[in-house]
Amino acid sequence: MRATNQKHRPSAADSATKYSISASTETSRPIPDWIAESINGGSLRNVDVDNGINGWASPPGDLFSLRSVNYLTKKQKSSAGDYLLSPVGMDWLKSTSKLDNVLARSDNRVSQALKKAQSQGKSTKSFIVAFNLQIPGKDHYSAVFYFATEDPISPGSLLYQFINGDDAFRNQRFKIVNRIVKGPWIVKKAVGNYAACLLGKALTCNYHRGGSYLEIDVDIASSTIANAILHLALGYATSVTIDMGFLVEAQTEDELPEKLIGAVR
Repeated sequence: MRATNQKHRPSAADSATKYSISASTETSRPIPDWIAESINGGSLRNVDVDNGINGWASPPGDLFSLRSVNYLTKKQKSSAGDYLLSPVGMDWLKSTSKLDNVLARSDNRVSQALKKAQSQGKSTKSFIVAFNLQIPGKDHYSAVFYFATEDPISPGSLLYQFINGDDAFRNQRFKIVNRIVKGPWIVKKAVGNYAACLLGKALTCNYHRGGSYLEIDVDIASSTIANAILHLALGYATSVTIDMGFLVEAQTEDELPEKLIGAVR
């Protein structure tokens, strides 16, 4: 992910193609209009995962190593594979104060696109999971990553438990895995020390459950170390490419192997 002030937007057809490639579980059906609209919008454009710059993309899940089916006995990890949800957009938001529960706002483009579709009797089972990284400073910024599914989330699954569980459970399980694709040594060194992290334990996370969404607000200011690392990376924003994967940590054998909720570059 790299910050940009470019105004170019890919076409809806291009967005739909990228969406289907990134999430193989969705390739057999047409891309809903609200998802194509969400991928198209936002202050950062959707770019090619291999050659794109100044925007966001969806890295292959196989680039991430997560706990394998036999992790508890052999400590082995394996490629993450397909995401559980499909990437549907990103926003880079600026405000005079910290932005909480952005999906509940009347001006949030992603939630409003889904509401519009549902008012027309479409995508009635769709569900959004959003990760809002709240970045402190003189001006407040939020990097918001949106993922969604058109199908009901399987009851009894680890993701279902995370969505419908209490905050204590969520804090014990909410995890991020980082990967520096490109950047100076100092950034790789700093981020590499925290390549995988239980964010719910390391930082203050606030969870907002709506009728068709779960938003996780991550307060970067709550951790001095996280705040320093992030601002270090932002100082090299024009030369850094970072992969970030979000997941629910598997802690028992029946929850393995781990799967990414989604990831962004």
